[in-house]
Amino acid sequence: MSPTIRSVVVPVSDLAAAKAIYTALLGAPHTDQPYYVGYNADGFEVSLAPQADATGGPVAYVDVDDLDAARATLLAAGATERDAPRQISPGARVCVLRDPDGNPIGLRGK
Repeated sequence: MSPTIRSVVVPVSDLAAAKAIYTALLGAPHTDQPYYVGYNADGFEVSLAPQADATGGPVAYVDVDDLDAARATLLAAGATERDAPRQISPGARVCVLRDPDGNPIGLRGK
């Protein structure tokens, strides 16, 4: 599979307030949990993730076949690591890197 951006995770400090706004924009969420609120925007996943410090901004996640290989390639190209790879569900892991200006680059894969 070629790299495809299929989701964005928006860190929020007040989940209820953010949910009101995103529900007004995108309709009812398909998942509504205290740790995650997810919306389907015409096949694109928009997720709200409650965090005490939401200053890092949204992260767009690129789906890759091999998370470790993609991560290594980007690190070799000059990216730096923000969040190490972690398991989010069976068969799915994510990590977040930074470009030279500090912008987040999310990777999701196996």
